[in-house]
Amino acid sequence: MNLFSDIFSRQESIAPVMLSLQTAGIVLVSHALFGVSLGYALSKKNVRLRILLDGFVTLPLIFPPIATGFLLLLLLGRYGVIGQLLSAHGMSIIFSPVGVYIAAFLSGLPLVVKPVQSAIENIDHSLKEASFVLGKSETTTFLKVILPNVKRSVLAGLTLSVGRSFGEVGITLMLGGNISGRTETVSLAIYNAVFEGDFEKAMVFSGLLAVISILAFRVMNRLNDSEIR
Repeated sequence: MNLFSDIFSRQESIAPVMLSLQTAGIVLVSHALFGVSLGYALSKKNVRLRILLDGFVTLPLIFPPIATGFLLLLLLGRYGVIGQLLSAHGMSIIFSPVGVYIAAFLSGLPLVVKPVQSAIENIDHSLKEASFVLGKSETTTFLKVILPNVKRSVLAGLTLSVGRSFGEVGITLMLGGNISGRTETVSLAIYNAVFEGDFEKAMVFSGLLAVISILAFRVMNRLNDSEIR
């Protein structure tokens, strides 16, 4: 307990925790809105450029994070296609908290989209057809028919994506830059502490992530138990 209080009495130890919590909150909201919407869009076979969109969403699962971060750096950096436009308006993503948010959003996106997509594809189509026959719009059908039937998949995906945001390193290193007090997350703080030989600090932060992982595991088990019942 003394070790824990000693570590978190330092201002430089609080900043990574606060940034990781902010990032997790942003990931939760953004994935609830965009991740679920993307899952619904990809479940429809007639969506234009569906294969490309599906590939973009799935890429973080199969492509090394550090390489993904490098590609994003080329795109969003000062001399990138998007980066140049942002720089012209006095904005920058690289080496800022925004870069950390984007890294966490992209790395966890498939963990929400793919389960939701699969769950929607397996819904009884007669439910959706009945809603349309009754004159309900597609939006109403999604909110009142589809979403309640896939809520466990949504909650499971959001739990995984939020947990993933705490552990993201590769893309964050490229976009955030690992700047102490600005873009250093809990995971990067562990890396930095080990590199500096501060194993006590690394152990405390690792314990914090272990607690978060156990909580996520408990949530997943509760969702699985409720589904079985």
